[in-house]
This record gives sequence, structure tokens and C-alpha cells, in this order.
Amino acid sequence: MNREVQIVGFNLGRETYGVPITALHEIVRVPEITPVPDAPAYVEGVINLRGKIVTVVDLRKRFGKTATSLNRHCRILVVGHKDRLTGMIVDSASEVLKISESDIESAPAMAREGDLDCVTGLGKCKGRLIILLDIDKVLAVRAPALGAAAASAAFGGARNTPAGA
Repeated sequence: MNREVQIVGFNLGRETYGVPITALHEIVRVPEITPVPDAPAYVEGVINLRGKIVTVVDLRKRFGKTATSLNRHCRILVVGHKDRLTGMIVDSASEVLKISESDIESAPAMAREGDLDCVTGLGKCKGRLIILLDIDKVLAVRAPALGAAAASAAFGGARNTPAGA
């Protein structure tokens, strides 16, 4: 018997992406976002989600796409990452999809050569291709390109302290 994988589908532009449902904490409308100084360009800021501070990443910017203005369809996918909650702004969240493991192919070599290396595979579902993502790699900090201190601070990491402090 072939197992099914449950993913949460979402859209960025015309592409449909998916992340494992087990990684998802919740989906929320985009509230007011507080900018964080010196954060990487793809970090929009932080939100207060029922008393918890959540870093918010714009996935369009993270993937090198042209940023668009937020609209009523945009959502934040709140996921667990390194024992913290992180929000990812997407154009829209579609639905929970069940994809048979036999309908999932490994990521093409070209997709694994990119800077993020976050595509785990391609799922075939209802006549369309779903780009499957590894949340940890999507949200991984690339210190040389970002500036280690800003990247670490943006994701709640340890702060640099002066020598002898």
C-alpha cells in the first residue's frame, strides 16, 4: 500500500509550493508587522501572535522574486523552526493536499544547486506540480551573504557581546 504525504499548499505568484503539515503551527491573516532594524532584506519584521513574538519572512524576497504589496489574500504560515515560531508571508494559502509517495519525484539537480537548496521534491496532485520545500533550509541563515550578527538577531539567536563582558 502506498503512503500519502499531507502538505499545506500555498502560492507565490503562479507557482504552488508545499510544506509538510507537521511543520505548520497555524495560518493567519497578515497583521501589522513591526520592522526590525538591521535585519536581512527578506525579514519583514515581527508580529505579536497571542503574546508570542514571531519573526516574519517574506518568501517572495527570500526566493529572489519581485516583492508585491500585501493584499487581502496574503497569509502568514506560522511554522516551527529551531524551537521558535517563524511566519512566512505567502500570496495565498490553498489547502491541505494529500499526495501519494509514488507521485513525488526528487528535486531536479538544478534545484539543488541554488543558494537555498530547499526544494525536496516535486509532487503531482490534481494535474499540477507542487514544489515541496524543506522549511529548515528555507529559513536557514546564510551568514556570509547577510551579515552574521543581523541574521542571528533576526532569528532570535545569541547576540554578540563585547570581549570581556
